[in-house]
Amino acid sequence: MGDHHADTGTCRGPWKKGKIVCQKAPFKLKDIWALRVRLQLQGRVRELALFNLGLDSKLRGCDLVSLKVRDVCHGEQVAPRATVMQHKTQRPVQFELTPGTREAVQAWIRRTGLRSDDFLFPSRMHDSPHLGTRQYARILGGWVRELGLDPADYGTHSMRRTKATLIYRRTRNLRAVQLLLGHSKLESTVRYLGIDVDDALEISEQTEI
Repeated sequence: MGDHHADTGTCRGPWKKGKIVCQKAPFKLKDIWALRVRLQLQGRVRELALFNLGLDSKLRGCDLVSLKVRDVCHGEQVAPRATVMQHKTQRPVQFELTPGTREAVQAWIRRTGLRSDDFLFPSRMHDSPHLGTRQYARILGGWVRELGLDPADYGTHSMRRTKATLIYRRTRNLRAVQLLLGHSKLESTVRYLGIDVDDALEISEQTEI
């Protein structure tokens, strides 16, 4: 019932302290900013748009790479919010595009001259109309190595989990995270975030009566 995709490897194993074995780690804020600066300084426009949008959207890899320009744009401008249909669940999910993400995506669209019906991240391979999930995983693997992190600990689901994890840690609002991830059941969100008894006790300790 986990949210794992073929790109990150199939994790089958026992439960341990409420966490899924082999679950990919979210990125830390220092790593996010380190990579953003690197991509900006090196003029890697496509990768910056892909990275920022991957974090903001919290989409599975298959949904992220199949986005079309019209999914994130109103007219010629990148919208502050978007709604897409998830491939896995066939349920709509909404996400926000922060100013930095809108700027990066707008720069990519202008650089490539993409039109409304075009895929946002066209493939450079002739047999695919848009960036594939394996290509996305390879790009992410490059980012992980550039940051000096262990590739075994990170995958495309690290992108999906990063902002969701930060939101939960700051707000402890599981329902909000459930909606943002497009989960139909709250239990899926609990397992996806790896919430265990220690998390619950920490929240309880901070609540004085």
